[in-house]
Amino acid sequence: MQSLTRIIQSQGKAISGGVLQRMSVATRSFSDTNASQKLEDVGFESTKISDILKDKGDKASGAWLWCSTDDSVYDAVKQMTSHNVGALLVVKSGSKEAIAGIVTERDYLRKIIVQGRSSKTTKVGDIMTEENKLITVKPETKVLRAMQLMTENRIRHIPVVEDKKMKGMVSIGDVVRAVVEEHREELKRLESYIQGGY
Repeated sequence: MQSLTRIIQSQGKAISGGVLQRMSVATRSFSDTNASQKLEDVGFESTKISDILKDKGDKASGAWLWCSTDDSVYDAVKQMTSHNVGALLVVKSGSKEAIAGIVTERDYLRKIIVQGRSSKTTKVGDIMTEENKLITVKPETKVLRAMQLMTENRIRHIPVVEDKKMKGMVSIGDVVRAVVEEHREELKRLESYIQGGY
């Protein structure tokens, strides 16, 4: 997955560089700085996490899945399996919005299976990544920044939090799809510009 992320990032830089080069060739009156500003004006690399959440919708699998710190690890893993996701947001007991942390398949493997613990008697709160160690993004975070955080920290899921309340969760797959779609749209805009459609 990391190699896929690197490919997308390198393609993004190549596309961005190609866009700037072609803009410079097509209109010699623009400097590289002005070309860059013009591209931002039409939306290059402007997709935000909120756009991904809108696309997923409230009922989309994985957008709002959560469990409580008091739930058993067994029940959490069962929920992940039934919804085909690799992580759940963990909320404090009695609250659906006060985020306590995140529990992932990796937590289950490392802290239950490898250590020989029982998933039916162990609470999610005992194995989760706690809130103070949690890497999160806000709805207005740019998708490329989220991808960078996920790659640097070797994580596949990142909670979306605003004012200490959970708004949803995005996966590396969601982020990669958004970046690919944005680059596809930018290529269409570039073709239109070159053909005189701007």
